[in-house]
Amino acid sequence: MKKIYRIFVLAAIVAAAFALGFITLTTGTRPILAAGPAEKLASSNEVRIDNFSFGPTTLSIPVGATITWTNHDDVPHVIASDDKLFKSNALDTDDRFSFTFTKPGTYNYYCAMHPKMTAKIVVQ
Repeated sequence: MKKIYRIFVLAAIVAAAFALGFITLTTGTRPILAAGPAEKLASSNEVRIDNFSFGPTTLSIPVGATITWTNHDDVPHVIASDDKLFKSNALDTDDRFSFTFTKPGTYNYYCAMHPKMTAKIVVQ
């Protein structure tokens, strides 16, 4: 009975670590499971397109920073801002698109091919 209890406690600790973002499982350099807040301050200024979603969904950057989107899906995506400030060509697998943000503000964007895919860049 004590052994089963210990297993459940260990499982709860691991689940809590995932929920708090302390553990990320990866294969090589590509995360396969990551936990953490949806909004993060950009360190690499990268947005991943994977599994029909943008990651992170909200990215905070300083004025003058360049964001690079990389498509890791097996289907094309087109990144377009709501205010028509930027729009990429169709990005095939592993294609990239970059844009430099020169003014503060919140920039909502989506995939023009899959409009339910949405995210935003907050420029401070």
